[in-house]
Amino acid sequence: MAKDKKNNNVSQDEDAMDTSIAVAGENGTQDTENSGPSYEDKFKYMNAMASPIAPKKLAKKLFKCVKQAAKQKNYIRLGLRETQKYIRRGERGLVVFAGNVSPIDIYSHMPVVCEEANIPYVFVPSKEDLGSVIRANRTCCLLMIRPHPDYKELYDEIIEKVNKLEPFRGQTD
Repeated sequence: MAKDKKNNNVSQDEDAMDTSIAVAGENGTQDTENSGPSYEDKFKYMNAMASPIAPKKLAKKLFKCVKQAAKQKNYIRLGLRETQKYIRRGERGLVVFAGNVSPIDIYSHMPVVCEEANIPYVFVPSKEDLGSVIRANRTCCLLMIRPHPDYKELYDEIIEKVNKLEPFRGQTD
């Protein structure tokens, strides 16, 4: 009997999910790619230090570059510890931060580390999006993309646009 009750609850939950999907589809405000909140809606969950923020077009290019880097072995550094370790060893690349990490103390030192190493960095609104781009079942608070010949043009274009987002990126003497 316990199994029947459990199965009934599951089927009711599935029915509820089906109706919510149908309502979202009829509404027409959601993207077909992303059934969650829109890119602009994710800004209200970002922390105070998230700057410079990638605009929507740049974020799409960033995610495309991250996907291509994930296909290559050792061209993407995932997570705080690994990224920080390789930056301190002198590795170069582009650091992508998630803007909705809480508590902020987890990675509040990393923009300073990037600036001291003269490494460009940019924020995207959602750690869930960053994790899903690399096809992980987890969220990702930050990652570093290293340049590779397969996506060199896209990488260079992103670096150029990131540098334009915040023109002053050097050390202050």
